[in-house]
Amino acid sequence: MATDTTTSASDSTMAAKTATPRKRWKSRAVTRTVDAGNSAYCAVCDELIKFRARIRAEQIICNVYVKNRWDRVEHYHPDCYEQADSPYGEPNG
Repeated sequence: MATDTTTSASDSTMAAKTATPRKRWKSRAVTRTVDAGNSAYCAVCDELIKFRARIRAEQIICNVYVKNRWDRVEHYHPDCYEQADSPYGEPNG
């Protein structure tokens, strides 16, 4: 028994109307510990964000989106991020 797999014009219009809207990607910031071997530079002071074995140093990592598309990742020292007036909002944990 054959099955009809063709779609009518009304089926495709109905699908277009019921499609969910695309997700709006927004730049965001998170706080993370600095890992051994880290080679990221701060976007404000342009200095290396250094790992220190005895100190649990933190960094702010930001996913930056431009025109709803991922563009780049920026790293900050926590103090530098505050100095820059938190350009990507309050960092999440």
